[in-house]
Amino acid sequence: MPVNLKSPIQSELYPIEGIRLGVAEAGIRKANRKDLTVIVLDEGASVAGVFTQNRFCAAPVQICREHLTAAGAIRALLINTGNANAGTGEQGLQRARQSCSALAQALSVAPHQVLPFSTGVIMEPLPVDRIVAGLPAALADLCADNWLRAAEAIMTTDTVAKAFGVQLRLGGKLVSVTGISKGAGMIRPNMATMLGFLATDACIGQDLLSTLAGELAEGSFNRVTVDGDTSTNDSFVVVATNKVGHSPIDSWDSADGRALKTAMLDVSRQLAQAIVRDGEGATKFITVNVEGGRTTEECRRVAYAIAHSPLVKTAFFASDPNLGRILAAVGYAGITDLEQTVIDLYLDDVLVAVRGGRNPAYREEDGQRVMKQSEITVRVVLGRGDAHDTVWTCDLSHDYVTINADYRS
Repeated sequence: MPVNLKSPIQSELYPIEGIRLGVAEAGIRKANRKDLTVIVLDEGASVAGVFTQNRFCAAPVQICREHLTAAGAIRALLINTGNANAGTGEQGLQRARQSCSALAQALSVAPHQVLPFSTGVIMEPLPVDRIVAGLPAALADLCADNWLRAAEAIMTTDTVAKAFGVQLRLGGKLVSVTGISKGAGMIRPNMATMLGFLATDACIGQDLLSTLAGELAEGSFNRVTVDGDTSTNDSFVVVATNKVGHSPIDSWDSADGRALKTAMLDVSRQLAQAIVRDGEGATKFITVNVEGGRTTEECRRVAYAIAHSPLVKTAFFASDPNLGRILAAVGYAGITDLEQTVIDLYLDDVLVAVRGGRNPAYREEDGQRVMKQSEITVRVVLGRGDAHDTVWTCDLSHDYVTINADYRS
């Protein structure tokens, strides 16, 4: 079961003027499941994306990058689950392009105005014939309030759909922000086996949006890890339809700019944290705060060392306050001049280590109390400066092994 993560509520997923979504059962890998999603954008929408840094990136990632730099605004997104179309060589690129062409023809737009996304099993040919055959049903299903169905249709090993929305006022106009994501395993920053789609009807120029997409990813999806594996297909796309009649955002330093960025970052973080809460086999949601560093980069390095450690993660699963595993991870994080005698360590409100050694007042039962919680905060104070950073992770359980051993079955 996911950790304190409820199914989305339809009424809290706000339609975005200028966007329609349609879902179909195309039988891409399994019958009788939603696995094909089409998102159609009205003219005038701005689109930006951030993608995996895995050099063995999937065919749809390569094509998305091409299409985002081509002339002509993006008019549609095409998403399939069940097949990642990764590790498929030139044939994979051809099949992804065929799917873009088929949707483009149906919408009377150019193929390079379609962005393709795939998630699922790697190194299997994309069944483009099933995708093309499923397009009429997805197009017939197009409507503005289909965000929840779309969130369900992009799931793979997820157990809960992931979708959040928020509304705010800009220049006296009501603006909506709604997003969906998927991911549960093969999750690591830069980015992870995840797809994320965030949309707003606010007015944001293309140049500002391109910068914003990277900042939102850096503050959300690049702060989560389940198992330390970076995927081939990760994509995070941000859309602004420019439909609400407020004065366009021309700077993130304005009051409206700050308010909109805050709202979009909040939804992005909820989507990213939902992935960790639904991590494969997860029983605990863990926040790792590292402070007192000289730079945010070194704080992040320490946080990832803790969050990626199988020994630390299995200790969390066992509710075992094995402090040595956490301190060891801090020590091998790669800060060569780290001074262990100034480091403090907390489990939630419990100070467990002072100046690099066990706190004389620490009691094992206090550590066990914290470790039995479903949500835990690890706080490390490096004693080197004023920088800080945070990542979110989960424990590592027996079920993680079972799920991934059976993934292709």
